[in-house]
Amino acid sequence: MGNKKNLHMERVLGCGSVWAQFKEPVWNRTWRKSTSRRNMSPSNRTCSGSASSKEGKALTGSWSAAFLESPAKDHQITFYEGRCFTGRKLEVRGDCDNFQDRGFMNRVNSIRVESGAWICYDHPDFRGQQYILEHGEYPEFQRWNSHNDHMGSCKPIRMHGEHYRIELFEACNFSGQCMDICDDCPFLQSRGFSKSCINSVRVYGDGAWVMYEEPNFRGRMYIVERGNYCSPTEWQAQNPNIQSIRRVVNYF
Repeated sequence: MGNKKNLHMERVLGCGSVWAQFKEPVWNRTWRKSTSRRNMSPSNRTCSGSASSKEGKALTGSWSAAFLESPAKDHQITFYEGRCFTGRKLEVRGDCDNFQDRGFMNRVNSIRVESGAWICYDHPDFRGQQYILEHGEYPEFQRWNSHNDHMGSCKPIRMHGEHYRIELFEACNFSGQCMDICDDCPFLQSRGFSKSCINSVRVYGDGAWVMYEEPNFRGRMYIVERGNYCSPTEWQAQNPNIQSIRRVVNYF
């Protein structure tokens, strides 16, 4: 009874596949020696709230970082040469700049997205027409709005979350008419945007967006993640036509 004892409680917090565990001292007790057990009493009790607060802030910071950018191991996509998931297959878990370097021809007729959201390109080196593929099955290339089975490279979308915000500008370098959007919009002109031309974009928050050349999420698509895009060439567009936009929300 004459030794100093520390009692601890353990708290475990989890978010998806990210877990953290830390010990939170409830109090520190200093016991004074006495000739009689009846005279033994705790003294100098100190609260560890400040220490717990610091640990909590550190945990929150690490949790936020994990929430905003998911590691590559959380992404998996499988490409098949034939329709309905037949023929040779290629499994990818991160950036792949050229399918042929992995012994797989650039002919893809069906896809399974096991986890994550992906940007796929019809040419190697992340060039050419873009396709957004989210969690699910695509038994034929028409399901990802393609007109052929060409596919040459892919990479995962690492930004995801709950906070979406994007600014669309009529002119390059963030000038001209501006529209601030936080949710899906099937037709930008219905929100008061006078033209169908978007020449620069600012993406905020922790989510990615898909921009379409035609209303109702149709036509050629472009994926933009957090950052500044001064002109259409920065999202690999050949013209500034954008008429609908939506969030990438079907992440897992």
